[in-house]
Amino acid sequence: MRIVVLAGGIGGARFLRGLKQAAPDAEITVIGNTGDDIHLFGLKVCPDLDTVMYTLGGGINEEQGWGRTDESFAVKEELAAYGVGPEWFGLGDRDFATHIVRTQMLGAGYPLSAVTEALCARWQPGVRLLPMSDDRVETHVAIEVDGEQRAVHFQEYWVKLRASVDAKAVVPVGAEAAKPAPGVLEAIAEADVILFPPSNPVVSVGTILAVPGIREAVVAAGAPVVGLSPIVGDAPVRGMADKVLAAVGVESTAAAVALHYGAELVGGWLVDTVDAGAVAEVEAAGIACRAVPLMMTDVDATAAMAREALALAEEVRG
Repeated sequence: MRIVVLAGGIGGARFLRGLKQAAPDAEITVIGNTGDDIHLFGLKVCPDLDTVMYTLGGGINEEQGWGRTDESFAVKEELAAYGVGPEWFGLGDRDFATHIVRTQMLGAGYPLSAVTEALCARWQPGVRLLPMSDDRVETHVAIEVDGEQRAVHFQEYWVKLRASVDAKAVVPVGAEAAKPAPGVLEAIAEADVILFPPSNPVVSVGTILAVPGIREAVVAAGAPVVGLSPIVGDAPVRGMADKVLAAVGVESTAAAVALHYGAELVGGWLVDTVDAGAVAEVEAAGIACRAVPLMMTDVDATAAMAREALALAEEVRG
């Protein structure tokens, strides 16, 4: 079975770990969001790609869900002593090594897709990890502070400001001119199943779909497309997805996110059992919907979610 997953960071990575358990013989291709990428200290940082790589490779800080396990922060502390920031973004010493290697390879002329493949050769994540694009795309958020409107990088909005102010707009800067990375469109076209994990529908999956050609490829694919709601009981399972959903005019409900994607894009949708009342509304929009437990409390629970998604895909295919 060839499975393609459009994934963000923590939610996508944890879902993938369950998917690997649920479908151990499947060929899994992950199209990773690079809209969260940022340049810090002269280095190219790819938070979502690294979170998938570390999680599936056994190097993730399990408690945080991001960054390396057994991490130290001597370099960050020394940079701060020199007055060099930003101090709000926590790059650890082990993590720095990944970004140094990536930046050196990019500087030598290798595209991000080739660099990601080289990094994965160490971590052996057990999936094929592709960036959505080799081109630079950065998600920016329009905000208003003390009557002044400005745009900030998504990382500043999410990490520094903790989404404490309303997002007026979310813009994947550079997406309109970007091209899908090598292998992305081919993987979608050849897939048996396409999954949208419980990643942020605006700044993760939405940013991937903003790259010209990717949404069109998913719509045109012969494979069933099934999504899992990141909203449980009218609230994000993790993070502050409600803030960016509001910026694009979408309510923070499981049904609203399904309708945001639309029947043209997704053929099946899973909601949590607490949102069973949303099933009829989703199905009325032409999307097959089932209510199942969607809390990724451990790998076994996540694998059960993945099996439900694959089962719904078979129903949609039938």
